[in-house]
Amino acid sequence: MKIDRLISIIMVLLNNERISAIKLAEMFEVTPRTIYRDIDTISLAGIPIITHTGVNGGVSIMPEYKVDKKFFTASDISTLLMGLSSVSTTLSNKEVIGTLEKVKSLLPKDQFRDIELKSNQITIDLTTWIGNKSFQPNLEKVKSALNDSKYLSFEYYGGNRKKDKRCIEPYKLILKENNWYLQGYCTLREDFRVFKLSRISNLEILESIFVPREFKSKPLDGSGWIDKRLITIKLLVDWSLREQMVERCGEDNVKAYGEDKFIVEFPFVADDLGYNILMGFGDKCECLAPENVRVELIKRIKKLLHIYEN
Repeated sequence: MKIDRLISIIMVLLNNERISAIKLAEMFEVTPRTIYRDIDTISLAGIPIITHTGVNGGVSIMPEYKVDKKFFTASDISTLLMGLSSVSTTLSNKEVIGTLEKVKSLLPKDQFRDIELKSNQITIDLTTWIGNKSFQPNLEKVKSALNDSKYLSFEYYGGNRKKDKRCIEPYKLILKENNWYLQGYCTLREDFRVFKLSRISNLEILESIFVPREFKSKPLDGSGWIDKRLITIKLLVDWSLREQMVERCGEDNVKAYGEDKFIVEFPFVADDLGYNILMGFGDKCECLAPENVRVELIKRIKKLLHIYEN
């Protein structure tokens, strides 16, 4: 891809004082004419390229524009590497490997061992224990459509359980609480919408290219782009659930009650997903308040019991 070649040319220029267009053409297996077009593109992007004529001619980046390798410490680079490694657990490894190597090149070789040590001290793995490998092809399709500004078409299962055919302009891919979401402009609704990837089927990239419109990403706190109708309920939970409750609600909302119980202020949405979460805690959890949530839970538990009794 052209963008990969442009980035690679920039990296070569950053690591060399001067290099000829012919040598760059040999490195990237293109013609010198293509290299000159790439140099023009890089210049238009605001990177100051200097062209040198004569026997020792070539191209270079203005020295004042280059980042001093000493500007980054081993700690800085290890932080970047940890971030890139976490991305590699969910997106294509091929693209990340090259980026990882480029980041490592920012430090002198005598600090390489220290970087490796620090970056391996913390691992951020965004995949699930079981792992849904069928998601990967869809993620790659979305990422490709985002890069190329191409329309996506798919069938979408809405909250009303109906399946609609959608065509969208993709603008942003989001990972939130182990769920992938796609923000885009829906041609059917003629407005920006958020789509949950697990509700998408038959995802296809269309050949037609769209002109990106003004896009403001919606907040990731659940307000505005997900209607959560959030309330707080009071739970009495067993000690065995303490870890889950602290992770979900924060330690301040988990108070000891007796020797082996806890009172929890629990964020809750009164829909199927919310009740399924509560029922998933089994006999280790009791809803104390509000009464309407407690009553609805009893109804659902009786309905479940009826299935197994018959």
